[in-house]
Amino acid sequence: MKKIFIFFIFICFFTSAEARQKQNFDADWSFVLADSVQMSSPQYNDGRWRKLNLPHDWSIEGDFNENNPSGAGGGALPGGVGWYRKHFEINEKDKSSRFYVHFDGVYMNSTVYINGHKLGNRPYGFSSFEYDITPFLKVNGENIIAVRVDNSKQPNCRWYSGSGIYRHVYLLKTNSLRISNWGTFVKTESVTDKKAILKVDVRLSNSIRKSVRVQVTNSLLGADGKTLAKSSQTVMVPGSSDKVLNQQTITLENPKLWYVDNPYTYKIKTDITDGHKQIDSYITTIGIRSFKFDVHTGFYLNGKPMKIKGVCNHHDLGCLGAAINEDALHRQLLMLKNMGCNSIRCSHNPPAPELLNMCDTMGFIVMDEAFDMWHRKKTQYDYSQYFDKWFERDLTDMVIRDRNHPSVFIWSIGNEVLEQWSDASSDTLSIEQANLILNFGHSSSTLSQNREMSVNSMLTKRLADIVKSLDDSRPVTAACNESSPNNHLFKSGALDLIGYNYHNQNAKDVPVNFPGKPFIFTESVSAFATRDYYQMPSDSVIKAPKQWWLPYTDPSFMCSSYDNCRASWGNLHEETWDLIKHTPFISGEYIWTGFDYIGEPTPYGFPARSSYFGIIDLAGFPKDIYYMYQSEWTNKQVLHLFPHWNWIPGQKIDMWCYYNNADEVELYINGISQGIRRKDTDHQYHVMWPVIFQPGNVTVVARKLGKEIGRQTINTAGAPDHIRLISDRSSLKADGKSLAFVTVEIVDKDGNVCPNADNQVFFTVQGSAKIAGVDNGNQTSMERFKANNRKAFFGKCLVVLQSTSTSGTIQLTAKSVDLKDGMITLTNK
Repeated sequence: MKKIFIFFIFICFFTSAEARQKQNFDADWSFVLADSVQMSSPQYNDGRWRKLNLPHDWSIEGDFNENNPSGAGGGALPGGVGWYRKHFEINEKDKSSRFYVHFDGVYMNSTVYINGHKLGNRPYGFSSFEYDITPFLKVNGENIIAVRVDNSKQPNCRWYSGSGIYRHVYLLKTNSLRISNWGTFVKTESVTDKKAILKVDVRLSNSIRKSVRVQVTNSLLGADGKTLAKSSQTVMVPGSSDKVLNQQTITLENPKLWYVDNPYTYKIKTDITDGHKQIDSYITTIGIRSFKFDVHTGFYLNGKPMKIKGVCNHHDLGCLGAAINEDALHRQLLMLKNMGCNSIRCSHNPPAPELLNMCDTMGFIVMDEAFDMWHRKKTQYDYSQYFDKWFERDLTDMVIRDRNHPSVFIWSIGNEVLEQWSDASSDTLSIEQANLILNFGHSSSTLSQNREMSVNSMLTKRLADIVKSLDDSRPVTAACNESSPNNHLFKSGALDLIGYNYHNQNAKDVPVNFPGKPFIFTESVSAFATRDYYQMPSDSVIKAPKQWWLPYTDPSFMCSSYDNCRASWGNLHEETWDLIKHTPFISGEYIWTGFDYIGEPTPYGFPARSSYFGIIDLAGFPKDIYYMYQSEWTNKQVLHLFPHWNWIPGQKIDMWCYYNNADEVELYINGISQGIRRKDTDHQYHVMWPVIFQPGNVTVVARKLGKEIGRQTINTAGAPDHIRLISDRSSLKADGKSLAFVTVEIVDKDGNVCPNADNQVFFTVQGSAKIAGVDNGNQTSMERFKANNRKAFFGKCLVVLQSTSTSGTIQLTAKSVDLKDGMITLTNK
């Protein structure tokens, strides 16, 4: 019955009138966490394997364990070797077509087979790739794709990578002459408010021996789908070869420019025709914009100055792991957009295509990054062992895949690579030690000593030249944590944009050390915070560790949320933003990080297993610093008072407030004023009152020109009474992928969140959904992400619901001992 269903899908799909058909190939795979050479064979019986849909990350389903070889740096979750198999059939009508299987990403060391024939191997877990499966297909018979994924040799990454086919898979059907994979390149040659001139390159692939004469037409479509301009050209494509058709010109009058606050996109429709017969058709989304990085005054978009207000993000989606999900990714980007963030750095690898698609349409600038290491390793089994053989292919594929995205503004060829120094002495270090030595411990003797380019400088130029040969419209940079101009990467002269990771104190010297080069903080801050945890006095800065070579311990395994805790190499949020805000030549920054991520739990080791760096915690709950950025980076009315108001009577408490658009704020405890505070200079980002706790309430009032414009009250919460559920949406799509993120709050009888509650909450779902994951933002929780229960952490936790393919009602119930149940109803449409 299963084979009949699959065959029906292919008949419907492949008998359409379109010349090119691309089908999502995520459904109905079989999976096993095991390894055998027979598993690639068509005769192998996979009937007892687990049935699932992609994308899939098997590591996130495991248990945290100190003995997992990934270590705390990799999230303390398991790796291993897994196999995936998919059975499908092809319609006899398509026997003359070409078929390709396309993988957006497999982590890592994937080997793909079709009907027992090995198609190839890709070690780099972040690259997208495709294979021509046509020669090995059976028509009117069963075909089997088998994929071996080897993530057994660990550690191979400095953060949580996930394991498996964690991005989407597609099956592509074309004619024998087609537009090659990522085969169009649209470049804005010139642009003003009055006119834009576009140049379009098209790469054609002919898989038959006969030469073919065809017409190539590129049409520019507006957001409404109407054709605005077009250009055509006739070309002869030799047999069994590729041909690049260079620079068709399209002119557009009065273009709508792409801005971060109005990201208007066009489409280029490329049609290949032979007479009246359409051979292939391909759509490319573009945006029309101009930008520059000025040496003296920073970044400009379409001629207007703009600070890049960016964050770095790793690719995991919290409790969902590395498996890409569009709803989860959109939730992250929407939270960052609401904070005022306008740029994303893909740290430190090529991203999922969906990230760039969303950045195109939501209005984010992107720094697209290729590698975290080159020849020299940072972990025992990382990409360095494949670099020599694969760097050109992987870098080329990233640039060709991503170069049409209007959101992509910067190419980065590496992050904190050890080739900055002649000798970094890191090969025998642990992950934690390697992370530290990246920022400390190098003498001037390890830098360039003469005018001749070193091997490391030549490698830098080689990588930059690869990028520029494919796209010369964007600057090339590298994220460097060695600020000396004698850094081997800087000495190459190949970097268009100087990028520092940290080293705030050296920023003032950039114009002298790098004359004629624009500058950006490719990575900044590295401050720590545990959501809703506070260490006082709040004006006492905690360096963790105090010196890079010293271990750091704290029995709480938490970090203060006052913006008073940072890494020894880093800086606090407010001081870093102050430097960038008031230094014109600094183009902007990428804060480490937007979200907490699994792995790299600096400054701690196990049982900490996820990071403390994020502005937003792993569950997606904003930390207090979120509102500082919102008050500075947006025009939204912000008034954020913290911490909570549940303390010991008589205890001294530091109350902080972030606000904007007001002249002053006044604090009241049980109606009694504690004084008025003002931000007296443009270098002040919060106000503070040292007060004595007494039960009741604390209120802050914001005024403008003497008139109240905002008020916030925090009540002392009583004993936990019931569970409150709040969903980010009321309905889901009945597609088996749609997600609802439900916040779970432990509240008193009056509805106040109990800030110290840690109740174990159990979830049941009735109807058309299942639980996709649970979390609470606690960096040391050993609870599984795939479960039906979670402890509250400072009064909150999260449950993620995933729709089924059946429409209907969804009812989520939350229960805990001695608490009244919480219940919420959603619909699946």
